[in-house]
Amino acid sequence: MKSFTYERVRTAAEAADAIQRTPGARFIAGGTNLLDLMKLQIETPGHLVDINGIGLDTIEATATGGLRVGALVRNTALASDARVRRDYAVLSRALLAGASGQLRNKATTAGNLLQRTRCPYFYDTNQQCNKRQPGSGCAALGGYNRPHAVVGVSDACIATHPSDMAVAMRALDATVETVRANGSTRSIPIADFYRLPGNRPHIDTNLGQGELITAVTLPPPAGGMHAYHKVRDRASYAFAVVSVATIIQPDGRGRVAVGGVAHMPWRVEAAEADLPRGATAVAARLFADARPTEQNAFKLPLVERTLATALLDARTRKP
Repeated sequence: MKSFTYERVRTAAEAADAIQRTPGARFIAGGTNLLDLMKLQIETPGHLVDINGIGLDTIEATATGGLRVGALVRNTALASDARVRRDYAVLSRALLAGASGQLRNKATTAGNLLQRTRCPYFYDTNQQCNKRQPGSGCAALGGYNRPHAVVGVSDACIATHPSDMAVAMRALDATVETVRANGSTRSIPIADFYRLPGNRPHIDTNLGQGELITAVTLPPPAGGMHAYHKVRDRASYAFAVVSVATIIQPDGRGRVAVGGVAHMPWRVEAAEADLPRGATAVAARLFADARPTEQNAFKLPLVERTLATALLDARTRKP
């Protein structure tokens, strides 16, 4: 690990000031992704700004009937919150499907959203990777790409976003609240938060330089039957091969978001109109523009079968 300087801040304003006056500075909270990448010298910030002391660690009801989740709420606390378990069960289940208990105790809400979209070639500094070194090429395109993306891909990157929580947030239509380095604030719908790779795959989100996530807001509960189905190569502590987050209403309407298939949580609202017709119709519209490789084409029928299981569960389980 390369040497770096470190400071703790007490307010969001102090955090913004520290980022502005120190080129190459990065925020750090749980550090579950950033520190790993620093050890491998994939990320090499010269200065870390510890934001654990600025608050932002509570879950509060909003005036509209939703929840406002502070950026520093740990994944364990969010998954176990009684309101989340009751009204946003898809989120609780997605969180419990991710990582290990120890990592969930450290990982934060904002950090989970901001973990790097990545693949094995991103970690291997001997391989070409446009995310790690823009313009160097993508070794995954002609290499081992079974775990990689099948939709929303480009000739520059076919990595998949690893977060389970983000898939549930996409199904819930969450909103990300931020403060910019100049002190101004904004709210970003989760649908607009992530970027597809295009020719700039090293940029994962639409955050500006030094912009700090302060909270994630959940809208009023949508009701319905919530489920999160994760298919992985081993029973625990593994990224999804595919995952499906569903919220299904008694009349068959609902929402579907998919993980493990794209550079971002994948949701096509137009496809949800076909939910009463079944998983095959929905999957056809979800993956109308898919570009699978020979090695990962199996993900398309796997998502369809996983969604079919979720729809069957929703019809047969009691709320």
